[in-house]
Amino acid sequence: MLNAVYSSIAMFFWLVFIISFNMDRSRYRNCYFLFAALLTSTIALTFIAGDHQQIVIVGLIDIILIGLLIVPIFLICNGIIMFRREGHSLSNLLSLFLGIGIGFGELSTFFGIILPEFAGPNPEADDILLSASIISIFIGASVFYFSASFVVFMLYCIFLQVIPKKRDFDYVIIHGAGLLKGDRISKLLSDRLDKAIDVYHKDPTPPILIPSGGKGSDEKLSEAEAMEKYLLEKGIPAEKIIREDKSATTFENLRNSKAIIDSQTGSKYTALVTSNYHVYRALRYCRKIGLKCTGIGSHVAFYYWPSALIREFIAVHAEKKHLIYLIVGWILFMLPLFLFYFSSL
Repeated sequence: MLNAVYSSIAMFFWLVFIISFNMDRSRYRNCYFLFAALLTSTIALTFIAGDHQQIVIVGLIDIILIGLLIVPIFLICNGIIMFRREGHSLSNLLSLFLGIGIGFGELSTFFGIILPEFAGPNPEADDILLSASIISIFIGASVFYFSASFVVFMLYCIFLQVIPKKRDFDYVIIHGAGLLKGDRISKLLSDRLDKAIDVYHKDPTPPILIPSGGKGSDEKLSEAEAMEKYLLEKGIPAEKIIREDKSATTFENLRNSKAIIDSQTGSKYTALVTSNYHVYRALRYCRKIGLKCTGIGSHVAFYYWPSALIREFIAVHAEKKHLIYLIVGWILFMLPLFLFYFSSL
């Protein structure tokens, strides 16, 4: 009976997710629909396991416990690697800070659980222990909430990369990135260009490529011009390239590129190519300007990905609406603890 119930719930969330995803891939609700579908599917599988249910449950618990131990260590190590290879900017230290934060939250939860065990005959000391325990659990629960919110976001960003992409594009927008020493293509940018070239060659009717990016104050030429030269060197015909060289931000990249596409005749099925961690936020900008397109992510070094994705998570939640949702969700999540704390005073 429970097998059928949980399987039906899982199927319901998968259906809701698929419908929402097909309507608009940039909607934030998709993150939570996907997470709900994965979570309920996991629960359903534990019931379907039948005689092996206990083994499955123990296995899942072991995975969670190992993850709790490994994740903060991995993030701290990753932060150190970023510090050494990419420089000392704040954005390059995000995975280090997150790893320390998660580790601190896990320790706080542990101490919050064990502190009441030290209660004795002294009521005043017991009150102090209870308050310290509740505060520790507050901290641990808050860290868990924000970490879980990030995991929900991360799973959806990964999903966007692994789903099959349609072909036969008419236009492919390639997002620019800063040039090395003012005129050289960086590894990050060459990965984007190589991905666009791969899309070009696999397309049954090769699309128009739109390298997009203006000239920075420290650059000798525009990013779009440097990108165009790279594409020409790789054998892309000049008539298949339209340069967009006036933009300074991702939003301007897309807005200006859309204006170019709108000025053309014929069908306008569009893809955008950017680094894989950046696809979701780029799709959100596309929705704002009314550009319907498919997001395609290019490869980035694995060590670079965690900090970059954390930066994307922060950027999305810097928007007022999503910041409010995040805070309201935290309040609702913490409400039982608040009620318990104040009732114990």
